[in-house]
Amino acid sequence: MTEITGSMPEWEKRFRAPRVSLPDWAEDAPERALFVSNATGTYELYAWDRATGRQRQVTDRPNGTTDGVLSLDGEWIWWFSDTDGDEFGVWMRQPFTGRPASSGAVTPEETDAREDAVTREDADGSDAVGAGEQGPDEPAAPGLAPSYPAGLALGRDGTAVIGRSTDEDGSTIHVVRPGQRPVEIYRHRESAGVGDLSHDGTLLAIEHTEHGDAMHSAVRVLRLDGSVVNELDDTAGGTRELGLEVLGFAPVRGDNRLLVGHQRRGRWEPVIWDPLTGAETEPAIELPGDVNAEWYPDGSGLLISHSFEARGELWRYDFAKSALVQVETPAGTVSGATARPDGSVEYLWSSAARPPEVRSTAGGVVLDPPGPKAPASVPVEDAWVEGPGGRVHALVQRPAGEGPFPTVFDIHGGPTWHDSDAFAAGPAAWVDQGYAVVRVNYRGSTGYGREWTDALKHRVGLIELEDIAAVREWAVASGLADPAKLVLSGGSWGGYLTLLGLGTQPDAWAVGLAAVPVADYVTAYHDEMEALKAMDRTLLGGTPEEVPERFEASSPLTYVDAVKAPVYISAGVNDPRCPIRQVENYVDRLAARGAVHEVYRYDAGHGSLVVEERIKQVRLELDFVARHLGKGTA
Repeated sequence: MTEITGSMPEWEKRFRAPRVSLPDWAEDAPERALFVSNATGTYELYAWDRATGRQRQVTDRPNGTTDGVLSLDGEWIWWFSDTDGDEFGVWMRQPFTGRPASSGAVTPEETDAREDAVTREDADGSDAVGAGEQGPDEPAAPGLAPSYPAGLALGRDGTAVIGRSTDEDGSTIHVVRPGQRPVEIYRHRESAGVGDLSHDGTLLAIEHTEHGDAMHSAVRVLRLDGSVVNELDDTAGGTRELGLEVLGFAPVRGDNRLLVGHQRRGRWEPVIWDPLTGAETEPAIELPGDVNAEWYPDGSGLLISHSFEARGELWRYDFAKSALVQVETPAGTVSGATARPDGSVEYLWSSAARPPEVRSTAGGVVLDPPGPKAPASVPVEDAWVEGPGGRVHALVQRPAGEGPFPTVFDIHGGPTWHDSDAFAAGPAAWVDQGYAVVRVNYRGSTGYGREWTDALKHRVGLIELEDIAAVREWAVASGLADPAKLVLSGGSWGGYLTLLGLGTQPDAWAVGLAAVPVADYVTAYHDEMEALKAMDRTLLGGTPEEVPERFEASSPLTYVDAVKAPVYISAGVNDPRCPIRQVENYVDRLAARGAVHEVYRYDAGHGSLVVEERIKQVRLELDFVARHLGKGTA
């Protein structure tokens, strides 16, 4: 990883500064943890023995690794191995200690050598993230062919339940017992995935969309022979668009209750369901916005993650008192939290102005990566704008000085996602260069109720752009944005909306930046992974052959000849979500009519986990806009 120096631009320091994820810990060995870090310049998995403080890099691949799970006893680390970011692969595993589990006794000399290799000391003497040596990997489920991942659950007896998705088979779920070949217990053409195993390993909760609505799952509990125990389906009869999600079985012996997220009152909130009796218990949680939950390790309560109007906070629901008590966190966004066996809560927190930290209610920072910290940025301001479908929430960051400013509309992906008051190096880079940044939580975004999220149907893309247009008009009228210097930018779904907006609103935008976009919706549908095909059928009401007019109306390729603004496109050549062929179709059309455009192709999938690659892409975007707007330098 390139050394961070004082002469380096602040925006590069933010990308290069070491970061860590919220550590996941083994349920039966809570001192063993797993986290993700970019300490070496690539996002990889790290093992952390909290009792000794020692940390060890688990994976080391050119394009990075982020999908990993600890076994309940903490003995094994499972990680997903794909090829250069294509998300198609198999589960591997290695011992937590980095040496073979069957290796027997280790000499003191060998132990000292390994410790020297896998840890290093930072200036204050505490153990820090290091490169280290990786353990011996082995296939975790021999006999299972490569696939897209669709969930993983590990049992206390070594049993694993693996969800898979392929274009040929649809969704399948396999049970893998120690020393035995995988046994298929579920198969369906529509999307499905593994949720959780009960404490005793006899019950399996899955999410499925057999009813054909990929946006709203049902929950089914099976035994490990595939027999059905019970079903919870809020879409029954096809008259209600209500989804469910598996949040986890009770973590205590003899308790087979399942925590489930539901949308029955127009938002996400939890219910406790006993699949053996069918009984449901709803905690009395009266909070606006979406509510997520997980069990406290002793089963005495629920840790509540509350998301409302682009901020996040934590609460504890105590079963004995039927009481909701707030867990104090700073203002901003809690993007992950976990309750520890001692009752403390660890959480990953940040704000738009302040970089992320893993904190604890017991006090202080839990996991502090080595090296310089990311420079701060400016806070966000809230803007509420009346749009055609209701009030639209936007987050605004202003540079120093007086407006109107050249302004970047940075559009989030998903579409079922939302921008929040959280630290983001990309928007901060634009602010450093003198641009205002506006992020719009358009219809389809989460965090504003089920109706707002589910409004995205049939007129896909066009609906979101109506909301973006309303915020654009506000930004110009308020004096924030220079109408001649508006940049439309985004990645994934945001990249799709960028290309669609440049074609359907050609006079509104001065420059467009589209990363890993949908550019030709019909070709994208035919080339993308099966789970996204199901999502597109739900959003648009069918396949390109069944509803060709909707695909045509929602495809950027339809409007490519109307594009006036210079266009910059970046794309991963191994991307299974927004495949490269459909991007090339769009680029060919731009080139055929001599439109101003540049294309950057890189050897990865849907984005990159390599820090230097991310910096290169931001530098190219900054330079492209500077050349066409005459503002800022990279």
